Amino acid sequence: MEKEFKQLVRMIDADIDGNKKLYHALTKIKGVSYAFSNSLCNILKLDRNQPIGSLSDEKLKEIEMTIRNPKEFPSFMFNRRKDYESGEDKHLSSTDIKLVKGFDIKRLRKIKTYRGSRHASDLPARGQRTKAHFRKGTAIGVSKKKENKGKV
Repeated sequence: MEKEFKQLVRMIDADIDGNKKLYHALTKIKGVSYAFSNSLCNILKLDRNQPIGSLSDEKLKEIEMTIRNPKEFPSFMFNRRKDYESGEDKHLSSTDIKLVKGFDIKRLRKIKTYRGSRHASDLPARGQRTKAHFRKGTAIGVSKKKENKGKV
């Protein structure tokens, strides 16, 4: 019996090309880095270089469940350590990351921190210089006064 090869794999709100190697394909999922993908392949004892389209549906489900709830991983691999509300280490993926990030920015704006005010005015919040970069709106370009020709 021949294994079925999937040209397109759908995992955690991401469409992944079936020809990509497992190691690189997992990084297309929002919230999965190269280090997380590498440790996932090591923990589940999967070949990093095999195409993701050749995996069975059971293996794909196992990978998805491990990404959603990584129990075997050390806590430094999680992307949300010491959560503000619960205080525990979590690993978020897909739309959860976007939601939580939005809530964090709203909280910073509400308590009127410096970072919150920088987010509110669409300026960089981490100390970058703004003379040459982050120029939006009226700050772009140099305007010169029009010269009156013929008048003395």
